[in-house]
Amino acid sequence: MEMTNLRKLAAGTAASEIAEAALVIPIFFMIMLGIYWFGRAFNTYATINHAAREGALLATTSSCASCGNTVASAAAVTTTVTTALQAAGLDPSQIQTYPPAATVSCSGGALSCNTASNNDNITICSNVQLTPSTAPGAPACGVTVSFQYPYNFSLPFVEPNYGSNTFNLQLKANVQMRGEY
Repeated sequence: MEMTNLRKLAAGTAASEIAEAALVIPIFFMIMLGIYWFGRAFNTYATINHAAREGALLATTSSCASCGNTVASAAAVTTTVTTALQAAGLDPSQIQTYPPAATVSCSGGALSCNTASNNDNITICSNVQLTPSTAPGAPACGVTVSFQYPYNFSLPFVEPNYGSNTFNLQLKANVQMRGEY
C-alpha cells in the first residue's frame, strides 16, 4: 500500500509548476523592467529633442519687422531650452556639451557657434549650411542646437561597473532648422 503511494507521488506533476514558476517569474520581471527603463529613456530622448527644437525655432525666427528683425540671443535660446526641460521634469544643470557634426558656413558668410555665458553647455550654431554642397539649387541655411543629456538606469542582478548596477547613457540632441530670414 505504501509503495503505491510513493509511485503516485513520484509520477505526479504537482510540484513541477512551482519549479517552472521559479524559473519563469524572474525572467518575466527582468523583461518588464527592461520595457519600463527603455520607455523612460525614449521619453527622455523625445523630451530633449523637443527642447532643442524649441530653441532652434526661436533661433531661426527674427523679431517683428518694425522692431528691426533682430535674431534671438544665445541666452534667449538657452532659456527656451532649459524651460522646456524643466517643464518635462528634467534637470537642466545635467546638460553636457555635444559639439555638432562638421558644420559648413552658408553662402560664404561667417559661421557662428557659441554658448550663452552662464556655462549651460548648449551649442548654438547660426549661418549653417543644412543641405549638402552637391544638392541642386541654392543651399538651405539655418541654425543647429546641440547638447547631450545623461540618462541613468539600473537593472537588478547585473553589475557592469564593479558592484554598481547603474548604467549611464548619453542621449544626444542635435537639431537643425532652416532659417526664416
